[in-house]
Amino acid sequence: MNRLQRLNATLVKKNVPVFEIGDTVRVHVRVMEGEKERVQVFEGVVISRKGGQNAETFTVRKVSYGVGVERIFPLHSPVMERIDVMRQGRVRRAKLYYLRTKKGKTARVAEREYLTEGKPKPEAAAVAAEPETVKASV
Repeated sequence: MNRLQRLNATLVKKNVPVFEIGDTVRVHVRVMEGEKERVQVFEGVVISRKGGQNAETFTVRKVSYGVGVERIFPLHSPVMERIDVMRQGRVRRAKLYYLRTKKGKTARVAEREYLTEGKPKPEAAAVAAEPETVKASV
């Protein structure tokens, strides 16, 4: 491993959540306004990811007051506070640029079943494991 690869490996964040194209995410970004620093939240659908190692970026799209807004975030930037995955989308493409031309219901991404490390939702597993109780009417 040469020096450049070692440097890139040190810049990669360890606590990045797993998210894919089509997922709805809530991105918390630190913003400097004068001398004050605050956290700004940007929530939308991930329409693309590109790059690798510490240079990876992802694009999030949302519609704000009827206007489509896209923002590109560097994944391993120190400005990124955290990323929350709100829902997982079921898509069949690597880039969702076609959403730019869609409006209303056609711009929605279907939700896929939420999986955590290959296991179904904990709520669904608890409901399936719980036997049905039958009340006898007397």
